[in-house]
Amino acid sequence: MKSRRCLAPSALSDSPKPESRPGSLFYCIFLPRTGVRFARKRTRRASGEHGFTLLEALVAVALMGVLLGMLATLTGHWMANWKAGFDRVQRADLLGLGVDRIAADLAAAEYVSLGGDDARTFFEGTQTSVTFVRSAIGPNAAAGLEIVRLGEADDARGRVLVRERAPFAPVTARAVDAGTVEFTNPIVLARPPFGVSFAFAGHDRIWKDTWENVKQLPDAVRITVRNAATGEILPVSTATLINVNAPAECVQGNAPGCGQ
Repeated sequence: MKSRRCLAPSALSDSPKPESRPGSLFYCIFLPRTGVRFARKRTRRASGEHGFTLLEALVAVALMGVLLGMLATLTGHWMANWKAGFDRVQRADLLGLGVDRIAADLAAAEYVSLGGDDARTFFEGTQTSVTFVRSAIGPNAAAGLEIVRLGEADDARGRVLVRERAPFAPVTARAVDAGTVEFTNPIVLARPPFGVSFAFAGHDRIWKDTWENVKQLPDAVRITVRNAATGEILPVSTATLINVNAPAECVQGNAPGCGQ
């Protein structure tokens, strides 16, 4: 069965050869009815809008949430390890700077005596603290000498090694330990879990735990850094020589107390 369809002349450029009627402005062609129905169905489908269904969108959101959760878990573990490693490196750097400061201070210790026949030098050292005199340093320090004390103090994290200083005054190191001198500008040089201990050696090159009531300064000071948790001695430990450990009279070789 065929169906007749009339079209304008401009729409027949690609159409089959039509049958025309004289005196008519339209041309009519005959198409099978099944073909007309098929063409109408295709036209209706082509005019519709395509997109995702609600179910597909929900599945996509769920998959994205799972991927973001996995990524957050991996990043959390990685960030924790990275922070722990960064903290270890930072502690090691700060400890190295502190040990360098200690060695520089001890190397610059000055021979200072209060005079008298049995005078002692202004230097007193134990395993946990050292008190001595050196040239003043720092942007706000006045020219002259200053008393420096390296000792342990209590901190919120535990026992720390602190550097303190005070203007030089004619007092003994024992009086300094008694609290007659007021120290200022405390600087923490070593924090837990690290601990610092000192040892002293004279001309005999024998290390001693204390250096007290001696007429000369030690030749060298050993700085030992340990991990308080394990007791292990760390490679940052070092020893330093004291540049001036005797009075100028010892150059002649006949001053009392020289060589002791």
